[in-house]
Amino acid sequence: MSWWAAALWQISPALLVSWAVWMIASIVLHELGHGWAAIKRGDDTPIHTGHMTINPLVHMGPWSLLAFALVGIAWGAMPVDPTRLKGRYAGAAVAAAGPAMNVGLAATCIVLGAVLEKYLPGLGVPDGPMRNLRVFFFAGGALNIALALFNLVPIPPLDGWRVLSDFWRGYAVFMEGEVGRGVAFIGFGVLFFTAGDVLLGAAFGAYRFGSALVMGLLP
Repeated sequence: MSWWAAALWQISPALLVSWAVWMIASIVLHELGHGWAAIKRGDDTPIHTGHMTINPLVHMGPWSLLAFALVGIAWGAMPVDPTRLKGRYAGAAVAAAGPAMNVGLAATCIVLGAVLEKYLPGLGVPDGPMRNLRVFFFAGGALNIALALFNLVPIPPLDGWRVLSDFWRGYAVFMEGEVGRGVAFIGFGVLFFTAGDVLLGAAFGAYRFGSALVMGLLP
């Protein structure tokens, strides 16, 4: 098995650079999405803990960045105090804000990528700057679609679990019990190690569909 970065480099150096930039930026913005939503709902914990920053070390930490460098896997965290949140389903709103940020980033990449492909010359040049820019938007769009799908799976500790448990208390009680914790542990492990190809395949297809749709709407 080759190193993930070397494999991407063989495909395209622009793809490797784009993937690395988008992975770090998307995780940081995902966590900031949680933070902004928590602050709006009355919890200023993200401010007091110094997490309202674009510094990836704050959100991801050295171990996440090291794991990304070695095996291409990364994660982030945003401290939130659920007891300070105000409003019905505030917990669900805060949890959903992270994936919503990823959806917004993906939509932006799809639109900009479609505009480039339809209107700007130079996309056919193998190593041209416009082609590299197209790769950049493709990587950002596909990665953020995959991140949104992954985080919306309703298994702890993913955001989808927090959203569903806020609307369905019975599900939260089950997952917090001994049997539920076991199911969650096994489910998350299976998801973590097997869903990559499935999610990325779905993300690539969604990006191409979205790009074709936008191009069809452009004058």
